[in-house]
Amino acid sequence: MRGIAGRQHRGLPLGATMPCADNSGAKIISLIDVKAYHGVASRIPAAGVGDMFIAAVKKGTPEMRAKVVYAVVIRQRRPYRRSDGTMIEFEENAAVLVTPEGEVRGSEIKGPVAREAAERWPRIAAIASTIV
Repeated sequence: MRGIAGRQHRGLPLGATMPCADNSGAKIISLIDVKAYHGVASRIPAAGVGDMFIAAVKKGTPEMRAKVVYAVVIRQRRPYRRSDGTMIEFEENAAVLVTPEGEVRGSEIKGPVAREAAERWPRIAAIASTIV
């Protein structure tokens, strides 16, 4: 996996909670660890748009609750810079549950998906209703 493109800020540190934007059964997930994160000593890992991370399901259906799952950030509230120079931010943070290989576990995604996440994860782009 590559890092996020451009000068994007990683707006979701460890422990961040966010809604799950797909219909996999999870409602609220909490960030546990960021996959392929290479930071500096003593720096808290953080995830940004398009990053895969390991999460714990805090609220959801009884069979999904308290499970450890993989997810990808599709929206973040912290503004970040695109390669064309524009700054973009969303109203809320959101993620979708995926398998370790990147296959989406749900069949639909509610709300818009950032272009950076759609370019990096083609299976997310395939079921996204709106790409911003």
